[in-house]
Amino acid sequence: MKLLEERILSEGTVKPGGILKVDSFLNHQIDPQLLYEMALELKRLYAGEQINKVFTIEASGIALASFVGYVFGCPLVFAKKSKTKNISDALYSVEVESFTHGNTNTVVVSKEYLHAEDRVLIVDDFLATGAALVGLKNLVEQAGGTVVGAGIAIEKVFQRGGNRLRAQGMRIESLAKIASMSDDSLTFC
Repeated sequence: MKLLEERILSEGTVKPGGILKVDSFLNHQIDPQLLYEMALELKRLYAGEQINKVFTIEASGIALASFVGYVFGCPLVFAKKSKTKNISDALYSVEVESFTHGNTNTVVVSKEYLHAEDRVLIVDDFLATGAALVGLKNLVEQAGGTVVGAGIAIEKVFQRGGNRLRAQGMRIESLAKIASMSDDSLTFC
């Protein structure tokens, strides 16, 4: 998606260690118009898939996933990185490693929000190693639901998570694909 690529080039910052900082428009400060355009593109890509749930992981995927839920006219569910007091004990859980945070979280979602009849689009801001997508897919499968695919804002292709998941049959549509990054530059696919 050209609009997203232009924003990455004009406002993104490449940090050492394979980190791309885009928090001025995507995941700290949010540009609602850009996210709406991204959601419309995901709606176009997944037209006809009868999606009835959008699913993400807290926290930075929630903004984009909200817009995607809006354009699909369906609820957004997000998995939490810890169980809070106001969540029932009836939940699905899985361990998920975070590339950005360098840790592992027990990710949970209440059983009342994922069901066998759900056709789920997983949405996230980044795809690097694929650990978050694998975890979210596992949660949907625990509920007996169907993962239609994933909609990703930015895929770091060089980290191969998307390639691995596509080889396993998962449909992934990424709006910007980064082929390589050095400590001060990046190249799109």
